[in-house]
Amino acid sequence: MSETMLLVAVAALGVLVLLLAVAALRRPAGADPTEAFALLAGKLEAVAATQERLAGSTLDRLAQQDRALAERLESGARRMDEALAAQNRRMAEDRLASADRLAQVAESLNGAIAAQNQRLDAALAGQGEKLSRTLAEQAQRAQETAGQIHERLAVIDAARQNMEALGTQVGTLASILGNKQSRGAFGEMQLRQLIEDRLPPEGFSWQHVLSNGTRCDCLIRLPHPPGPVVVDSKFPLEAWQALRDAGEDVGARTAAARQFSADMRRHVDDISKKYLIAGETAEAAILFVPSEAVFAELHTGFAAVVDEAQRRRVYVASPTTLWAMLSAMRALMQDVRMRAQAGRIQEEVGRLVEDVSRLNARVGGLKRHFDQAQDDIRQIEISTDKIVRRGGRIESVELEDAALPAPAGESGGPASLAG
Repeated sequence: MSETMLLVAVAALGVLVLLLAVAALRRPAGADPTEAFALLAGKLEAVAATQERLAGSTLDRLAQQDRALAERLESGARRMDEALAAQNRRMAEDRLASADRLAQVAESLNGAIAAQNQRLDAALAGQGEKLSRTLAEQAQRAQETAGQIHERLAVIDAARQNMEALGTQVGTLASILGNKQSRGAFGEMQLRQLIEDRLPPEGFSWQHVLSNGTRCDCLIRLPHPPGPVVVDSKFPLEAWQALRDAGEDVGARTAAARQFSADMRRHVDDISKKYLIAGETAEAAILFVPSEAVFAELHTGFAAVVDEAQRRRVYVASPTTLWAMLSAMRALMQDVRMRAQAGRIQEEVGRLVEDVSRLNARVGGLKRHFDQAQDDIRQIEISTDKIVRRGGRIESVELEDAALPAPAGESGGPASLAG
């Protein structure tokens, strides 16, 4: 900072000398240059003296600053040495403490590692045992699964055999349905199964011959009214199959529908003319169609044929609807049998009433005997009470005789007392 001030001062003196020189040069022409230079020399001397004083004072200040700086540097060096020594001592103490802490940490770490190793060994042992159990269980489950797979394979093999048998049966059924006579026998067999399942043996007759010489598939013997009901099985398979195969072909479908309707009307006409005999059969007969699909097609697409059949008192039935009809017929037969047994039931009830009357009379006689027995028991209790009281009095008299002697000439005892 002092050197900067000194430089500034020197620069200011130089500027001042320069200004004086310029002022001397600009003096008037008539002025004496010697005086001007003498004046300039005096000023320069004054400036030089001033510069010397400034330089001396500056050097003194610089010397003082150097001494102060040297003292401060020496003091700082001592403090630095002391701080470094203290820092070295602290670092040594810290190293010792760190070494102790590291030893403790190492000891605790060794203990933790040992404990962790023990836990790890125990966990590994448990895991190995669990793994062994798991493997054993998985092996057992695998064996069970293998057994189940074998069982399922056996079931699949049985199902395959059943499917093969079913395919054979389907082929047989197709061959049966392809022949009119076989198809008729199939329908009669299905009809027989339904009727034998729902009706008692005396309630129907197979291949019954009517008075006009015609033979029906089955005659259900219902009482009058309505009377015996004829059931005949019809299976218009060809026309229905042609109707199914027509698809979107309008011409083929129309022809197949016409053929199906004609076949059904022919069956209805045959049943109406042959099997409805006044006084012998019921006023209506049943046309059994052994196919739910044919029955559904008839009611959905040929309602006019169904209405015509009902007007001619021929009712079309499928296996499901015939089952319901047979259930109603069975209930009717049971009701008829119950009414037929009503007289016998009344006779048995009369006999039961007579038995109850006799039982009531005998119960009354037994009650009178009980009343007489109770009266006898009451009389016996009265006699028993009297005997007990008399015995008590006799006992008291005997005690008195034992205490006092009897007078002379008198005989003691119960007999004299009683007199």
